Amino acid sequence: MSEQKKTTPPLKPTALMNFKKTDGELAKIVGSFWKLVWNKDAPAIDQKTKYLLSLANAVGAGRYRQATRELVKAYADGVTVPELDELFSLFAWNQGAGYFASEIGPSQLFAAYQLIKKLEVEELARPEVMKQLAEKFGEKNKAVGTSFQPSQP
Repeated sequence: MSEQKKTTPPLKPTALMNFKKTDGELAKIVGSFWKLVWNKDAPAIDQKTKYLLSLANAVGAGRYRQATRELVKAYADGVTVPELDELFSLFAWNQGAGYFASEIGPSQLFAAYQLIKKLEVEELARPEVMKQLAEKFGEKNKAVGTSFQPSQP
């Protein structure tokens, strides 16, 4: 197997902090499990594919916050628009047209995907696309962030 280059994901596993807020021992266990899955020294599955699998599993479970985060990380790791087009076609196939139209279409996940497509058509470089993705679909976005953000009056 060829050596895989490790990249730093644009979104950190901030949800793990919620375990620490609950119980320190639980946080250690979950943190170790996270490292086993996401930070192996010699993984059999490349990181980009892991992100796509995680994205697809999150969609299947209706967890669009997680799916959006995985999309941003997958794009940062090199996923292409044609790969995303096929993945979203699979969502329509596997989830059904009605579910796709009423749940996936209006989601922040779909908005992030459409932003990527739009910016690539405008021929923006990947780093600029990533900058806009991080601004619009990063931790400050309540629909994507993993920390409680009280409503502003």
